[in-house]
Amino acid sequence: MSEQQKSSIRQAPKIPRGKLLKRLWQYLGRYRLLLVLAMILVILTNALSLAGPKLSGLAIDAIGIGQGQADFDKLLLYTGLMALCYLASALTGYLLNRITIRLTRNTTYRMRKDVFDKLVSLPVGFFDGHQAGDLISVLSYDVDTVNESLSTDFLQILNSIITVSVSFVLMLTIQPVLVLIFAVTVPLTVVYIRWITKRTRPFFRKRSAKLGELNGYMEEMMAGQMTTKAYGREDQVIGQFDRINREAVDAYTTSEYYGTLSGPSVNFINNISLALISVFGSLLYLAGRVGLGDISSFIQYSRKFSGPINETANILGELQSAFAAAERVFRMIDEPAEKADAPDAETLEEVSGHISANDVSFRYVPQKPVIENFSMEAPAGSLTAIVGPTGAGKTTLINLLMRFYDADKGSIRVDGQDIYGLTRGSLRRAYTMVLQDSWLFHGTILDNIAYARPEATREEVEAAARAAKVHNFIKKLPQGYDTVIGDDGVNISKGQKQLLTIARAMLSDAPMLILDEATSNVDTQTERQIQAAMRQLMAGRTAFVIAHRLSTIENADNILVIRDGNIVEQGRHEDLMKKKGFYAALYAAQFEAA
Repeated sequence: MSEQQKSSIRQAPKIPRGKLLKRLWQYLGRYRLLLVLAMILVILTNALSLAGPKLSGLAIDAIGIGQGQADFDKLLLYTGLMALCYLASALTGYLLNRITIRLTRNTTYRMRKDVFDKLVSLPVGFFDGHQAGDLISVLSYDVDTVNESLSTDFLQILNSIITVSVSFVLMLTIQPVLVLIFAVTVPLTVVYIRWITKRTRPFFRKRSAKLGELNGYMEEMMAGQMTTKAYGREDQVIGQFDRINREAVDAYTTSEYYGTLSGPSVNFINNISLALISVFGSLLYLAGRVGLGDISSFIQYSRKFSGPINETANILGELQSAFAAAERVFRMIDEPAEKADAPDAETLEEVSGHISANDVSFRYVPQKPVIENFSMEAPAGSLTAIVGPTGAGKTTLINLLMRFYDADKGSIRVDGQDIYGLTRGSLRRAYTMVLQDSWLFHGTILDNIAYARPEATREEVEAAARAAKVHNFIKKLPQGYDTVIGDDGVNISKGQKQLLTIARAMLSDAPMLILDEATSNVDTQTERQIQAAMRQLMAGRTAFVIAHRLSTIENADNILVIRDGNIVEQGRHEDLMKKKGFYAALYAAQFEAA
């Protein structure tokens, strides 16, 4: 796949803002009780906090403006009530924070589960077209970014709406004339925020995309570290990383620049409104139309009125980043899952393993055929070897047999049943695979081998290991079969890793076996032992072997020679050598190279 094909998550069309908000709200809506409780606490916190300025104004009026005019009883009452209000507001605010944390935890868990569930359900072709690092970035960074903003910023916006609305009403009750000042400053603020939001959104989308690209490149380099060192490509890798890193940093800097620009600008506008309130309030006081306490209360309410607007502007960058991350998350969730089985699909049972393909054609890209008019016959219990040049279609054929991809035309049958009329699960359970890139997980050797059959006994696991010629190696380890190996088998050699996966395949009860370059990482002697063990253990089972070392498949029941997606020759080794055709040329070329 080209880099252009691998970037579909990052470069897909943007999701409309309204649809994005609706889907985000659905996640919060799953936790209605917590959400309702949070809203109640927001209202209580605001009510208690907004009572403070009014009580403060009444306390100022109780002092009076002349010596000896203070009403200490009222002063103590209002200041005491004000202290209680602020104390209660702090307590409800604390409870609100606790609920917000819980809400964030729940939504993060749910969203990450939805993304992972979708990843598991996606077809193999999706992973062929996307970098692993980019997918990991969506699952971790993007989900965290969305939910940190989803819970906290949502409640902050709700808090702002309540504070602004109530403050506005209270200011009207104090002095409507002064409220007219906001008729100029508020529209100016709204227009500016809308402009800066529209301006910054593309920058935050680019920021998320570049971070995904950076993670993808890092994942590739970590996997290919030995290759990089072997070919002395460190400088080139560093140069490429510097370029991608610089682009990611530049995207981050640009988005943060525009994101942080809004806060100071809105704060400046709010400060202008405060200055105008002070000037006109003083004039109204001199005219005897408003008291000192009311002026004090009005100024405090004006700060509460403008404060949330300023806070909203400050979190604008966070919101833009969250929206950009949410787009990537929802694009992942919206990816079409693997095509569902037909409603009348049958379950494959009691398989003997007779496989046939008739006139099969397939292409990954419409303009580039990979397999054309492919036909073959594999009797039950036979060993079929598949050979051919790189890109001839060998692995693609295996992908079609297991329905990792569906053929464009033609039919593939197991025991006479068309595989497209069978459930994928039952078809794939009929196979066991040893891939070229074998996979081990963090756990004991026993667990890794038993992955094929979790219910297998220890004796059955050991028997499979003996057949794979890996039992002696395991017994020499400190804890034997209970030895814990690292993620992907990083603390054992490539050859040993391959032998363990072969033992896993041997343990399976599946009637059909696929070996894709299964012995590519072991020495020739071990390779021959494995082949002999496989023949003994898989007696009566249908096996497909993809191999570049033609010496390993000399005793195959049938050899399919694939060239440009077509079978150009097939037969036993001796017969093909006598023909002196393409297979004989490949065989001779290998020995000449050796």
